Amino acid sequence: MQVDIFDFDLDRRLIADKPASPRDTSRLLDLTEDGAIHDRHFYDLPDILQKGDVLVFNDTKVIPARLYGRRGEALVEVTLYHPIDGLSWMSFVKNAKRLRPDDTITFYTDTISPENSRFSARVISKQGEDGIELRFNCTAPELGKLLETYGAMPLPPYIKRDKPSAGLWNKYNDKEDYQTVYARHEGAVAAPTAGLHFTDRVFKALEQKGVEKVFLTLHVGAGTFLPVKVADTKDHKMHAEYGIITPEACEAVNRAKKEGRRIIAVGTTSLRLLESAADDTGTLHPFTGETDIFITPGYKFKIIDLMITNFHLPKSTLFMLICAVAGIDRMKQAYAHAMREGYRFYSYGDSSIIKCVNKI
Repeated sequence: MQVDIFDFDLDRRLIADKPASPRDTSRLLDLTEDGAIHDRHFYDLPDILQKGDVLVFNDTKVIPARLYGRRGEALVEVTLYHPIDGLSWMSFVKNAKRLRPDDTITFYTDTISPENSRFSARVISKQGEDGIELRFNCTAPELGKLLETYGAMPLPPYIKRDKPSAGLWNKYNDKEDYQTVYARHEGAVAAPTAGLHFTDRVFKALEQKGVEKVFLTLHVGAGTFLPVKVADTKDHKMHAEYGIITPEACEAVNRAKKEGRRIIAVGTTSLRLLESAADDTGTLHPFTGETDIFITPGYKFKIIDLMITNFHLPKSTLFMLICAVAGIDRMKQAYAHAMREGYRFYSYGDSSIIKCVNKI
């Protein structure tokens, strides 16, 4: 399938650089009725859902995986995206041409200079489009604390932030904003952004409505930010991400499906893990491991009835996925409406709820 099919023009002024406040006051594009589009707010979600519906959340927790470093006089920006073991990570690096195997990168912040830093990593290998393998100079238990001190949240490249040297690193509250309120298991280097809109107020209203919650874990990788550089979708390589679905979560989803209740994926990450662990009869199975599932139009969904998701980049794998859920024409019409109405786009932007029309 040609990638250009999924292109559209977006006014950059619609790209959000911070979330709505409070979170649940973001707008919600309601695409649950065939042929209809309704403009709502996220706090209206309990009114849209039905008693017995099951929301499936990704409870991964984002780690501060963006690091600023120096090798000699060269400054580099490192985004960790895939752990190899307790101390080695694959990473995407800006200014990577200046690095060689066995080079040492010393990390710094707006208050800790490279000369005073006690945090560094060694370049193990350069692997082309897969980035650079780094190994940190600490123990595995120390790494998490050092990332908290030296790291920044790994925001997508379209959200601009000052570098540490500017002295304005803490101008935004990204360590709180770029994290769902139910985040639990550390390991993601990108947020499951569909969940950023949920608040205690919304959860209380959902509970009163009789909506059930199920949690799974997919540690989202920075590969989700990578542009599709090929002309045909069959030539695109997806980066693998690690996920877990417990037997208890499977039992809740399978029971709901047998009872004719609706399954709603909160975000593309939850959806992809559900589909990775489902068989052709629509039964969900426990899952522990990596998935690189790539969903494009023509795919028949095995689990979901609806999904909640933000507004995605043109020609991205995420826009392709939602076109698979609801149809290319339907989503292009919806996005055109959202742009006319001034919806805020991308990770910190507004939300939508979409009916799945392509099911087994």
